[in-house]
Amino acid sequence: MNITVLGSGGWGTALAVLLAEKGEQVSLWSHRPQQAAVLRETGENPRLPGVKLPPDLRCMDTMESLRESELVVFAAPSFAVRETARQAAALLRDGTVLVSAAKGIEKGTSLRMTEIIGEETGGRCPTAALSGPSHAEEVGRGAPTGCVAAARDLETARFVQEAFMTPRFRVYTNEDIVGVELGAALKNVLALCCGVSDGMGLGDNAKALLMTRGMTEMARLGVALGGRKETFAGLSGMGDLIVTCTSMHSRNRRCGILIGEGKSAQEAMEQVGAVVEGYFAALSACQLSEKMGVEMPICQCAYDVLYRGESAGHALENLMTRHRRHEVDESWI
Repeated sequence: MNITVLGSGGWGTALAVLLAEKGEQVSLWSHRPQQAAVLRETGENPRLPGVKLPPDLRCMDTMESLRESELVVFAAPSFAVRETARQAAALLRDGTVLVSAAKGIEKGTSLRMTEIIGEETGGRCPTAALSGPSHAEEVGRGAPTGCVAAARDLETARFVQEAFMTPRFRVYTNEDIVGVELGAALKNVLALCCGVSDGMGLGDNAKALLMTRGMTEMARLGVALGGRKETFAGLSGMGDLIVTCTSMHSRNRRCGILIGEGKSAQEAMEQVGAVVEGYFAALSACQLSEKMGVEMPICQCAYDVLYRGESAGHALENLMTRHRRHEVDESWI
């Protein structure tokens, strides 16, 4: 199969390596020509040290490969997905399957990634999302990983499943693309919060509290927007939440740790040195929760710390002293 991966960061490169090692004809597009040159000359992506690029992986700085592609993977950061899709639109063949591997919600519109791709490509191509607990560092070196391919049309989801499935990369299908994409975006906010908790030295109990009640918030908003609550118990919900909130591979958690240690949000993001999706998702989550009339106190506190400069200690106090509630009345199960 002829496949193009748009975005040569760590995640895009890891997926391109996986597909190329499977024997597919893969082109990896870089936004910057200098990045493509580095990949070609060194056979390695600096963001994935130790992961060798297959010799037949084509590293490109143009999108010409889209003209022949049967599958296109959007692996750019969420804020760049619209512009990437806009550039790609004129080169795509009708019916080419488009897969979003980006995790986020667009600032201003609150649209999911597949909605953006659909808008920019005129709805000419079936779209799907690939999501789950999948650190690029581990996927790149072939560590066992599981993800979910979601599309409204099960046939499209199965096509994506077949394209990515290997003995080391297991893919499930799901028609609930709304729930899958929202889980992927919202867990980044919670990972930031768990990082703040770790940076403040609050311990395991606090992290478990944030993750569990955060899952309730994710599912509550997801259902209000048309998703299924069961989806949040799956790989794109609970699975991705666990790995992102507990691993030092997670940029969101690392950023949160720095904030918990006393740095400002901007200082923390600069030190992480890569896109922190949870920062942008916190704003979108609060806008959506207000629009839908859904209570999301943890995400609201994240917004207050990230955008209003509230201290993490004060945000914690606000969460812990909220009015009394019955647990099951708010459960996502």
